[in-house]
Amino acid sequence: MTLPALHSTGVVYRRILSQFPQDISLAFAYGSGVFKQHGTSQGQMEKNMLDFVIAVDDPVTWHTMNLLQNRKHYSILKLLGPTMISSIQNEHGASVYYNTLVPVDGRIIKYGVISTEALIDDLMHWKTMYVAGRLHKPVKMLAQSENGKLRAALVANLKSAVTASFLMLPESFTEEDLFLQIAGLSYAGDFRMVIGEDKSKVANIVKDNIQHFRILYSNILRDCPQVVYKPQQGKLEVDKSPEGQFIQLMALPRTLQQRITKLVDPPGKNRDVEEILLQVAQDPDCGAVIQQGISSIVKTSSITQSIKGIATAGMWKTVSYSSKKLMKMWKGWRRKPSVSQMS
Repeated sequence: MTLPALHSTGVVYRRILSQFPQDISLAFAYGSGVFKQHGTSQGQMEKNMLDFVIAVDDPVTWHTMNLLQNRKHYSILKLLGPTMISSIQNEHGASVYYNTLVPVDGRIIKYGVISTEALIDDLMHWKTMYVAGRLHKPVKMLAQSENGKLRAALVANLKSAVTASFLMLPESFTEEDLFLQIAGLSYAGDFRMVIGEDKSKVANIVKDNIQHFRILYSNILRDCPQVVYKPQQGKLEVDKSPEGQFIQLMALPRTLQQRITKLVDPPGKNRDVEEILLQVAQDPDCGAVIQQGISSIVKTSSITQSIKGIATAGMWKTVSYSSKKLMKMWKGWRRKPSVSQMS
């Protein structure tokens, strides 16, 4: 099965990508500068920062070339050289190195560099859910190599998002319910949703992009034996029996299974994963356990990656970027109707 991708024909993205070293296994653009979000005008969207993720097979070589081509993009860490930059990328946070608030072709961009190996690991096992979570949502796929393992991992990540969401939803639900659940996975436990992000972010992402989510997930939903999918009505019914939930739990990414095990198994008992998941499958609070497990993954990676971001961006850019995020949160809060207006 090939991954349904939203291929951009936009010259803007291609021109920007052409200014980086071209040894790339995957590149995509994402976020509010790329996809219209509810409550955002076209004019505002064009002013938003463009976000990119670039996966590379050899980070040391790529950063060596990028330091020659785009030295100004880097903070003071450029003085440490490409080997140390690659080490900071791979060994800290979510294995992504971001350069932010970079002016390119009249737009402000942010781009993260991740090794192909670390990306596949995150997609398959949800080690950090940092890039995997971004790929749960529609993205503009700009470049993709013929790497079979990477292609399989991209599809596996989408299947995992569907499976985890099924476990947290009731027996019957709508497509929009499912897409809201999927879009919210990578924000569960993210400390930036408390300070720095618009609280209605998930709903804003989904509302104006239902068709993009359908393109991404319709084949997976049609092929899934655990669900009755009625695309014409936009409704789904999922198997909520203990047997059905056990099958879904066994299909979850390895890191999430490990987090669930830690939550449920008392210290010193050391039961095997299958036995614990069988217990969770019969628990009426199964969905809440999954939510807690996902939150624990996201919380850790969002904090460590943000701390790393202070060094990779530099202090001035960090303050500038954070203030923009806080302003978006304030605007989102002001848009919400008050209780007196609703009554």
